[in-house]
Amino acid sequence: MAIAFAISANAQSYNVGSSYTTTDYFGNRTTTHRNGYGNITGTSTSSTDCFGNTTTTHRDSYGNAIGTSTSSTDYFGTTTTTHRDRYGNTTGTSRSTTDYFGTTTTQYTNPYGRSVGSTTSSTDYFGTTRSSHQNQYGYTYGSSTSTTDCFGNRSTQHMSNDPDLNIWGW
Repeated sequence: MAIAFAISANAQSYNVGSSYTTTDYFGNRTTTHRNGYGNITGTSTSSTDCFGNTTTTHRDSYGNAIGTSTSSTDYFGTTTTTHRDRYGNTTGTSRSTTDYFGTTTTQYTNPYGRSVGSTTSSTDYFGTTRSSHQNQYGYTYGSSTSTTDCFGNRSTQHMSNDPDLNIWGW
């Protein structure tokens, strides 16, 4: 018991990157991703069609398309996102649900339907969203904190106990 306490007390949290999202007049969102050193690692550009489906194109730091994510929300409020690589192959899915307390839980599965982790998010009265990321075994390996300014731009800071974590995996 003392060993477990010592390990948790000495656990460090590392800055592994950040994301900055802006929205234009047409409702299109552009997110710039940076690593822990502030270098741009890629961008994600999202647009929503008249049916409410959102398509996001992910690009690397050179502007090359590396994948897409397509999201739709059903009548029960469950959002399902299908992730594909640059060749159109499905690399996994995400399913998000929100409970009565406003807590959103996202379950991630690989192409074979096996769980690979989850994220739990909640927003406080000041509009700050805090997310906790767990792997498939329930172990928390990182967190994200998001705030939105008066212009609607969203800044997210990613932290992890693994300094080498690639935030593209989030």
